[in-house]
Amino acid sequence: MKRQSGRPVTDPGTRAGSGTPAAEDGWKGTLALSYPPSGRDGYYTQMQHDFIGGFAVAAARKRYDLLLSPSGHAGDASFRRLLHERRVAGVIIMELRIEDDRVDALTEADLPFVTVGSNPRSERTSWVMLDFAAMAGGCVRYLADLGHRRIAFVNRPEALFRTGYEPAVSGLAGFTDTVAGLGLGGQAYPCEDDPAAGEACLEQILRDDPATTAIVTNNEAALDGLYLGLTRAGRSVPRDFSLVGVAAGRWAEQVDPKLTAADVPAREMSQTSVEVLVQRLASPDAPPQHVRLTSLLSVRASSGPCRLLPEAEPGLEDLESLEGLDDLGF
Repeated sequence: MKRQSGRPVTDPGTRAGSGTPAAEDGWKGTLALSYPPSGRDGYYTQMQHDFIGGFAVAAARKRYDLLLSPSGHAGDASFRRLLHERRVAGVIIMELRIEDDRVDALTEADLPFVTVGSNPRSERTSWVMLDFAAMAGGCVRYLADLGHRRIAFVNRPEALFRTGYEPAVSGLAGFTDTVAGLGLGGQAYPCEDDPAAGEACLEQILRDDPATTAIVTNNEAALDGLYLGLTRAGRSVPRDFSLVGVAAGRWAEQVDPKLTAADVPAREMSQTSVEVLVQRLASPDAPPQHVRLTSLLSVRASSGPCRLLPEAEPGLEDLESLEGLDDLGF
């Protein structure tokens, strides 16, 4: 069977370039990406575009087309068409939620799929996940080693978190568990995926606790706003304030100063997900594959030792909490 190039298929009613309805098995050379846009007004963010491109390239290298479905729920029209008309050989699920009805629908339909992320039902399915909890916790420990005691967490949007979106839920858990375990002060903030929301979030953080000296974030789209808010607040990065995050390397390198970050391996995630799905298509009776990815912290220019500002001079309680720092080599 001749397969097309790896560009996303934009007309799901016909075979690419044919102008005729798909035959019963005409989509066996196509993989679907179920990927709901998370930007404002229903558009994909730049980070999502990076992932889409990565999936398209990875599929092409395996001689598959890629059909993009902007579906986040099994009831979405795009997903229903995908499922009921058997338009693809297999599906990759992005933006996985803790309770995700797309998993149930694909399981019931016996259509091969792979999830990017895991949830309580994923042990019986194949998945590729990035350990957001471990990476967020690693960012906190790094800042604690630099002497930071009051750290804020800038998360993804509240609406996304409430759906059980796995990176937002896991990232928050990693932050709160590590802050509590180290005896630090910390508060988490939801933030919309845009710079204006990032600036407003930074203002709120400093209103709530002017003694905050560092932020951990997994919201790349808000980064420019966080930086702008710090500049307008008179906080110099990294002299007065450290900013650390979970972000794609391209995003981390674009801001100034460059962001210390656990770099999101978007290309590796895309490639591995396609490989796992293709292997599942070749061996449908094989046990599910589970691939857990992580990323080491890349130290760049946005982080440094804690420097207390005049309004953040420690009180008696803070001094008592610092008594054990000699054991850490400070």
